[in-house]
Amino acid sequence: MTKVKICGITNLEDAVYAAECGADAVGFIFYQKSPRFIERKTAKEIIRNLPPFITTVGVFVNHDIEDVIKTAQDCRLNAVQLHGDESPDYCSKIPLLSPFTKGGVRGIKIIKAIRVESKDSFKKMTGYGVSAFLLDSYSENSYGGTGKTFNWNLAIKAKEYGRIILSGGLTKDNVKDAIEKVEPYGVDVSSGVEESIGKKDREKVRAFIKRVKEYEL
Repeated sequence: MTKVKICGITNLEDAVYAAECGADAVGFIFYQKSPRFIERKTAKEIIRNLPPFITTVGVFVNHDIEDVIKTAQDCRLNAVQLHGDESPDYCSKIPLLSPFTKGGVRGIKIIKAIRVESKDSFKKMTGYGVSAFLLDSYSENSYGGTGKTFNWNLAIKAKEYGRIILSGGLTKDNVKDAIEKVEPYGVDVSSGVEESIGKKDREKVRAFIKRVKEYEL
């Protein structure tokens, strides 16, 4: 089944509602330049109050690797999503240094974001030992969150490199078409289910998740 991640969570109400609607994961953006930036303390409190069986993902952009690990530890993140220019070597160090590898606890999962401009964008996907790749629309001025779609035919090609999470301009109105065309491992949405920046629209969240889950029936 296609997994659903609701990203850009800034408050407990939105996080719990997304989980109750059937979201598989919620995302917290720790990149300070993002309009959906969340403080570590706030994210930690939200995560502490989430129901079980939901994956928590921290989004980082060119952060110091020790900061990524510290945040993952403090917030008890299940996965980190690297949205900057992080190299394969950078990514490879996170599981080795993660506090979750101690005491028999599993290492944290890594999602590497790739901003898609053309088929040449996929050349940078080689060499990464990550759990999945998130495909987002390319922008010269932003590392993500553009709210714009890209050519989904390119996303089909990207599946050769590993699990694909489709992002970029998804809404309740186009997500079914996206899944039918790409058949991704998961879909990721933020601005497409917002009432305003950082605040989710309940109807949009419910409808988006419902569209994804209906496709599998």
